[in-house]
Amino acid sequence: MKDFLKYTLATVVGIILAGIIMTVISIISVAGMVASEGIAGSVPKNSILRIKLQGEIVDRAGEGSPMDILNQDEEATIGLDQALEALKKAAKNDKVKGIYLEGGSLAAYPADLEELRQGLLEFKESGKWIVAYGDNFSRGAYYLCSVADEIILNPSGMIDWSGMASQPIFFTGLMKKLGVKMQVFKVGTYKSAVEPYINTEMSEANREQVQSFLNSIWNGMVRDVAASRKLSVEALDEMADSTFMFCEADVFVEKKLVDKLGYLSEAKEALKERMELGDDDNLTFTTLADVAAGDNLGDKVDEEVAVYYAYGEINDAKATGFSQEHTITTKETITDLQKLREDDDVKAVVIRVNSPGGSAFASEQIWHEIQLLRAEKPVVVSMGAMAASGGYYISCGANKIISEPMTLTGSIGIFGMIPDASELLTEKLGLTFDVVKTNAMSDFGATGRPFNAGESAKMQNFVNRGYELFTSRVAGGRGLAQDSVKVVGEGRVWTGEQALKIGLVDQLGNLDDAVKAAAELAELEKYSIGRYPSPEPWYMGIINKSSNEYMESQMRAALGEFYPAFALVRRIGKMNPVQARIPFEPNIK
Repeated sequence: MKDFLKYTLATVVGIILAGIIMTVISIISVAGMVASEGIAGSVPKNSILRIKLQGEIVDRAGEGSPMDILNQDEEATIGLDQALEALKKAAKNDKVKGIYLEGGSLAAYPADLEELRQGLLEFKESGKWIVAYGDNFSRGAYYLCSVADEIILNPSGMIDWSGMASQPIFFTGLMKKLGVKMQVFKVGTYKSAVEPYINTEMSEANREQVQSFLNSIWNGMVRDVAASRKLSVEALDEMADSTFMFCEADVFVEKKLVDKLGYLSEAKEALKERMELGDDDNLTFTTLADVAAGDNLGDKVDEEVAVYYAYGEINDAKATGFSQEHTITTKETITDLQKLREDDDVKAVVIRVNSPGGSAFASEQIWHEIQLLRAEKPVVVSMGAMAASGGYYISCGANKIISEPMTLTGSIGIFGMIPDASELLTEKLGLTFDVVKTNAMSDFGATGRPFNAGESAKMQNFVNRGYELFTSRVAGGRGLAQDSVKVVGEGRVWTGEQALKIGLVDQLGNLDDAVKAAAELAELEKYSIGRYPSPEPWYMGIINKSSNEYMESQMRAALGEFYPAFALVRRIGKMNPVQARIPFEPNIK
């Protein structure tokens, strides 16, 4: 009877708490809608689109929360999809007179910066102006701001123009002290994801590929900045080779990286001058979210080109624990692609891939679903920041692949990585193990001992078969001989610019180019663009927030650049043992 009363009371309390939570959410929602009526998606006349270049660039902006009205001036992230949409609409919206870029410290992959910069250049083609100001400019922020008609730097500010570097962290020594050894099975001379756990420095092959793709990315950035600022490539490289970022601010003017020095108040005066406002007049700003939420460009057409966003690691199932990062999971992705295949209004599909890869098994399943989709309607892949290893696996079967020049792609290779903690368990902790088994392989992968020679051989053969399958998929999709694929494979990472030369992609371009290519393949003259999957409702973020998310944020803050390694160790036991992915953290700085 006591248990009955206890459980009944617990159920009643649970129902009451759930009711309270839903009531609070409803109140917030209604209050937010009332407060934001006439604001969200409403662009004032004679306004300036302000873009704060701080935080990080992510693939997609989340669905706006009603509480966003409380922190409109704080942009922790820039959703690339929303930003590009806003720039297109701002170019044609008479209410938007120009753009104000506020420089800062912006974290983003080079290809994302490249696509956003192209959007800014296309905005300028409308005849409207861009002004940039910054107390300081990170390399990425300056790369974007270099398109501006006028760049103003704080007199005490600096510009990070020091080139690019990749500095991987190696954990082999630490693991040795702990008594843990990584058992590695791989195919591909350049497959370097395993190196931090078996080496103490980069292999020559890895050093070669990293130097190659860094040079390709940096040369592209330098060419772009040189063209915008009317400087020579040699002059920009010379600045990067010196301790240029620590010079007096007026040197940045002398070297023509900025147009003048000034404080924030002077930047606002420059904006007022362009807006033809008096000293007592106020500037009116609008946001990316407001402009993007404005009227759609063109009429609604039933025939649709669907853009499907596939970003994050490729996993067999959704991650558990306190990781909140977006992933590409087998079941969800296949279900989404099936719906697009069966939707008669969808005439072509663009798959926007931004992934370092992941589970080889999951990649194969998604590849197969894309082949079923391609049999019904054209499929074009648009590569974002990364479409490498498993990311390339799911891309290679499309009708056409379009990549940004700075995209990291290729990395056609497979590896398996299984820790051997026998020394830790037996010698350091004093544990011992015994076994009774019915067959020779019954204790395959048993805790407390490393693989024996026979088990290692079988594991390596399994990985080899995975590589054969991977390269055959690439060969079939790209119309190449499998031996030719293996020549450019071996796990080597290429930039999109390099991949074009060796036949791994068809064209350099952005998401817009991919949509146009898909429409051409489907022979569409007029079409609408649909974006899938729909963003998660804002209230799910509240429901999903938990101590797990708090723990993750605290671990990120405490570990800093070491967090990716910690995250790998935390989830490695739940990963598919055979992976098709690039290094766990490219660590480009």
